[in-house]
Amino acid sequence: MTPVSTPAFYVTTPIYYVNGDPHIGHAYTTIACDVLARFKRLDGFRVHFLTGTDEHGQKVAKSAAERGIEPIAFCDEVSALFRNLAQALGSTNDDFIRTTEQRHVESCQELWRRLEANGHIYLDKYVGWYSVRDETFFDEGELTAGPDGTRLAPTGAPVEWVEEESYFFKLSAWQDKLLELYDSNPDFIGPKSRFNEVRSFVAGGLRDLSISRTTFSWGIPVPGNDRHIMYVWIDALTNYITGLGFPKEGEAFKTFWPESHHIIGKEIIRHHCVYWPAFLMGAGLPVPKRVFAHGWWTAEGDKMSKSLGNVIDPYEMIERYGLDQLRYFLLREVPFGNDGDFSQTAMGQRTNGELANEFGNLAQRFLSFIAKNLGGVLPEPGALNEDDNALLSACHLLLDQCRDAINQQAFHSALDAIWLVVRGANVYVDKQAPWTLRKTDPARMNTVLYVLAEATRHLAILMQPYVPSAMAKLLDQLGVAEDQRSFAFLGEAHALKGGITLPAPQGVFPRYMPGPGQEAK
Repeated sequence: MTPVSTPAFYVTTPIYYVNGDPHIGHAYTTIACDVLARFKRLDGFRVHFLTGTDEHGQKVAKSAAERGIEPIAFCDEVSALFRNLAQALGSTNDDFIRTTEQRHVESCQELWRRLEANGHIYLDKYVGWYSVRDETFFDEGELTAGPDGTRLAPTGAPVEWVEEESYFFKLSAWQDKLLELYDSNPDFIGPKSRFNEVRSFVAGGLRDLSISRTTFSWGIPVPGNDRHIMYVWIDALTNYITGLGFPKEGEAFKTFWPESHHIIGKEIIRHHCVYWPAFLMGAGLPVPKRVFAHGWWTAEGDKMSKSLGNVIDPYEMIERYGLDQLRYFLLREVPFGNDGDFSQTAMGQRTNGELANEFGNLAQRFLSFIAKNLGGVLPEPGALNEDDNALLSACHLLLDQCRDAINQQAFHSALDAIWLVVRGANVYVDKQAPWTLRKTDPARMNTVLYVLAEATRHLAILMQPYVPSAMAKLLDQLGVAEDQRSFAFLGEAHALKGGITLPAPQGVFPRYMPGPGQEAK
């Protein structure tokens, strides 16, 4: 059992809306959170990782009606797709929350009661523009004109004019407190471009927010007035504290909430960085530690859409390239926070050029050499020279470099640092040429092979969050016990022992060979 004094880390995906099937964007966020969770566990943290589904709102009710089924039956069906995707992606989430669960209803209603008791909610009438697709209200100045002159939300979604009785949250009263939050904690929002975007929006002035609806009933009833249901965003956002046992503020809440990290798509930055902290402060609760908004993916240069038939299916990518390869590509191809393009050509190049040729081949070259020439026994090293020490020193520096990057959600930067050492190790093996040393200097050959094994041990341990299955196989081949694969075992103190017999080597990153019709266009 992990000691209570161990540092805590809480990471969440956005809860995924059940009005559509899972796609590569959902996979991207889940994989990023899983890498964070795995990294922190390996680094000695107590981790709680939450994902789940957002199941209320007008869109869900409409979709269920079109299918001729009850909303809960529709939600059961689609929520299962997201749960299955998390499993298919190798996600190590500790909990999967659904907003239709009773624990969540109780959590939302308690948050509402606290906001109301603190004087932050009032009843009035809402008159304005509403996007059903975005489940969001928009001011006139935020709208754009469609090709036929109709008004559209900034996302391109149609809007409708709504007039109905509504409860309002006094968001306008939180402008100064939100600006103070941002200015006193510039790491609250990442990346910096999103921080600037949010701060500019709040500095421009805030209007009170409509937080209930009466025109449909698929949602959580407002306590004390069940003619109203809660606005889907006050419902959805509350999942993050429901997952820690709220309204009970027990050990899980006290341990993990102060270390909460929300990873989201950039389209919901306002909800998470303006509405959510205001709701929490209004209820007398702490705000999250950090919110990071990543970018969007296009497909071969085009926006993904069902009409174009170019939506990337994560299952198809796993089947074609492999799960570890997909996980690696998504976090390697573009800086996390930027938009990216999912290109089959790039996917193939990363799979074959980096994973198979540079890392996989590095390991197999020396492991196969040991198996063939030394009976599979890892040799004892002799005195280390400058080249040996340079490679091992670079390995010993990697943990701090990766920590710094991961703490900023710069997944690509951690991989950049690791890959500098992978490439350095390839240069090392070519320069040292153990196949030549076998005839001219067997003692030196032993040292070179040992240094390569020890360097690869470091690389494999640090790559576990990204490509866990492949690294488990590689660490097996290096003779590293399963209980010695955390970051605590990096460094000289836990170096490999010469004289151990290694298992038979086998490739961990097979080359991708396009099948018929799969060639990159």
